[in-house]
Amino acid sequence: MRRPTLTGVLATLAMIVPAVLLGPSPAHADPLSQTSGFYVNPYSSPASWVAANPGDGRAAAIRTSIAQKPMASWFGNWSGDIATAVRNYVGAADAVDKLPLLVAYNLPGRDACGGHSGGGAGSVGAYDAWAASFAGAVGSRPAVVVLEPDSLGDFNCMSQSQINDRTGMLSRAINQFRSKAPNTWVYLDAGNSGWVDATTMAQRLNQAGVAGARGFALNVSNYFTTGENSNYGNRVANELRRFGYSKPFVIDTSRNGNGSNGQWCNPAGRRLGTPSQLGGGAEMLLWLKTPGESDGNCGVGGGSSAGQFLPEVAYKMIYGY
Repeated sequence: MRRPTLTGVLATLAMIVPAVLLGPSPAHADPLSQTSGFYVNPYSSPASWVAANPGDGRAAAIRTSIAQKPMASWFGNWSGDIATAVRNYVGAADAVDKLPLLVAYNLPGRDACGGHSGGGAGSVGAYDAWAASFAGAVGSRPAVVVLEPDSLGDFNCMSQSQINDRTGMLSRAINQFRSKAPNTWVYLDAGNSGWVDATTMAQRLNQAGVAGARGFALNVSNYFTTGENSNYGNRVANELRRFGYSKPFVIDTSRNGNGSNGQWCNPAGRRLGTPSQLGGGAEMLLWLKTPGESDGNCGVGGGSSAGQFLPEVAYKMIYGY
């Protein structure tokens, strides 16, 4: 881990982040200034597929356009011992002085209303313990963590008691990172520009403890354009001022090159978006969903399961057809 030098990157951010995004100074050290770029996982699903299929006619394009780009790795109940899994991942990134992107996805009843990515921890207590282990495994090493996609987007199928449990778990998870991972920026998921109005989302973010996080994340695993999400993010940030603070945001650009056609589950004709970078209408544009990984048994991913890598979908996403 490169020692903090708060020049350079911070000066760049000051020029490229819209003024509305600049909230109070973060409580944690800046992981950007401690690393030399984003981590590329050599064992991501597209990289593993390319390594196993070198003679496939699609392999070269998938290697260059997807596998060699920095993107997030997701951690959930499939990860085995979460402390070991996270420690190994952030350790590998730290060894090469790069910033790892992680997505925590293990809330009880996650995707409760969507239904394609169900599962998660078995109870509130189990999730609290999982989040504490996750944060402890990151420790003092620099990282960016996006916390629980879909968690605040759809409450329609949930009781008030379930909503209270969920926001409580999110708030406690944020506090775990604040206390155990001082060089981590946590962004709480806030849906996307086509889902919940900005006023409602700001209320939900506040209830879920976003005041203790670095900021919020938009468009995770969705397709809305960067511009649409940037406008929405600025509205949410402005609404948060009603609670006495504001926050920056990041946007998932992994699959938004052609925008949304109104479908969220493996729609055809989507395209890769801007690779992970600083600025661009948000604090960062990040590949959070891995291009080519299925959203579930739907659309052009019919017959697949959520998270399964589909090389033909990945290949078509490179060219937008």
